[in-house]
Amino acid sequence: MNVSRRAIVLTPLALLGCAYALNLVHSPTVAGQAGLGFWAFIIVLWLAAAVALSGLSNLRPKNLNMRRLAGLCVPILFGAFLFFLWEVIVVGAGVPSVLMPAPSAIGGRFVASLPVLLADFLQTFVKSVLSGYVIGCLAGFLVAIIADRIPFLRRGLLPLGNFVSALPVIGIAPIMVMWFGFDWPSKAAVVVVMTFFPMLVNTVAGLAAAGRLEHDLMHSYAAGYWTTLVKLRLPVALPFIFNALKINSTLALIGAIVAEFFGTPIVGMGFRISIEVSRMSLDMVWAEIALAAIAGSIFYGLVALVERGATFWHPSYRT
Repeated sequence: MNVSRRAIVLTPLALLGCAYALNLVHSPTVAGQAGLGFWAFIIVLWLAAAVALSGLSNLRPKNLNMRRLAGLCVPILFGAFLFFLWEVIVVGAGVPSVLMPAPSAIGGRFVASLPVLLADFLQTFVKSVLSGYVIGCLAGFLVAIIADRIPFLRRGLLPLGNFVSALPVIGIAPIMVMWFGFDWPSKAAVVVVMTFFPMLVNTVAGLAAAGRLEHDLMHSYAAGYWTTLVKLRLPVALPFIFNALKINSTLALIGAIVAEFFGTPIVGMGFRISIEVSRMSLDMVWAEIALAAIAGSIFYGLVALVERGATFWHPSYRT
């Protein structure tokens, strides 16, 4: 039996085995006191899942839609199996919830705390992250255009950008809280500082990426600075600009959450994490972490989707 057929056979068997193991581990006779036989069964499931996923990753269906579906199944099943291992190890070994709650407990707390999570999401992501992200990226882009036009400004700002990028957010956040108060503007200010220089550095590098032949062609058309900028240099710089946007989409969320540790109203992801840790309520902490991961992943995915539409001509998207 070849690898692909073996994967097609093993995948449903592994899924059924995982479902049985999840039902078994939550029974009173196994939860917290799983024996050697149970762990041997988990190891067998682990090996079967590894073989199945390896075979699925090698599938190359002729149909394009089926190929895309196969490409999605592997990371989804791999992630689901990691959560399965997390669940059975924590429940089967009786790990205290104060050290590591099970995914089922985190999911239950997530659903039960939706109003609180929604308020935290609006405070941290909608107010702090989005506003700081837009201001920081737009300011970095505009300053990069000015720095490209004025060489001495470029030579002075780029070393400063590298210096500021090395500053820890825990050093910037208290200062911004003192300047802008305890509400979301101080967190947005931290996000602006964290996103400004990555956009500046990447945009300046992108504007310098156009080749000599392209510049000579624009010069032969008697194109001025602004015409060359709009028609040649900015399109060439788009991959660099979107690279900064994707980097900043993660930096912005991290910066806003960390900044809330240093003073905030009684709402926000960072505030909730710090409070619930002190209460030893780790399931709520993990629910907030899950919310941040979901929000950050969707934000990054939207930026990547826009990048795909704007830079479809780039060689990295050619098949």
